[in-house]
Amino acid sequence: MTIRITEDIRSITDLKRNTNAVLEQIHKTKRPVVLTVNGKAEAVLVDAKEYEKITNAFNLLKLLAPAEEDIKEGHYTEAKDFFQEFKRAKEI
Repeated sequence: MTIRITEDIRSITDLKRNTNAVLEQIHKTKRPVVLTVNGKAEAVLVDAKEYEKITNAFNLLKLLAPAEEDIKEGHYTEAKDFFQEFKRAKEI
């Protein structure tokens, strides 16, 4: 989702004048549009489905981060050892 500077940065005035065209661009390209006020980035418009994908990916990342930290700190059990212990505990 690379932003194209010449296409994806627009002023808020341009959005007001060409709302349908901007929305059509977002839906067609799946890229965000950066809205500027007085030449400075003020907001970002994103296609709703793309936003859901980004949100889902971020939520998954938040779930995985603690597990990655545990692995870095050596707080894990090899799968083979885990299943052996599980079988012993459940008398399987």
